[in-house]
Amino acid sequence: MEKVFVSNSAEETMELGKKLALSASNGSVFCFTGDLGAGKTTLVRGIARGLNIKSVVQSPTFNIMKIYFDGIKPLIHIDAYRLADVNTDIGLDEYIGYETGLTVIEWPDFIKELIPETAITVNIINLGENQRKITIISDDQALLGGLQ
Repeated sequence: MEKVFVSNSAEETMELGKKLALSASNGSVFCFTGDLGAGKTTLVRGIARGLNIKSVVQSPTFNIMKIYFDGIKPLIHIDAYRLADVNTDIGLDEYIGYETGLTVIEWPDFIKELIPETAITVNIINLGENQRKITIISDDQALLGGLQ
């Protein structure tokens, strides 16, 4: 099943992220796709807001992964962009689907072999200015229903 949203501002994108966090089950894995600058990290900031995370959320592009423990549940944020053409046996599998938290993976195509079948796909397309088309694909009806 899929739901499509159009966001007209960074704030609206973060609000959708907050709703995702509040609707997601523990262990949920989100795979974010979209061009550079599409708004993937902005949406992750919204998820962090929904989890009451107080830390500043930044893209982990150079770190590969950042974990935020200062909210109501952990948020694991992985940016696989720098893992293209690299051996991905670096222990990420231990964090993907972390049972008491949420995992967000930007650029999941670079670590396809680590992605669970139950992962939720979130595609973000930059429509210009601050407008984004956000498509969420999931078999989790409760998650999609919580995004009204």
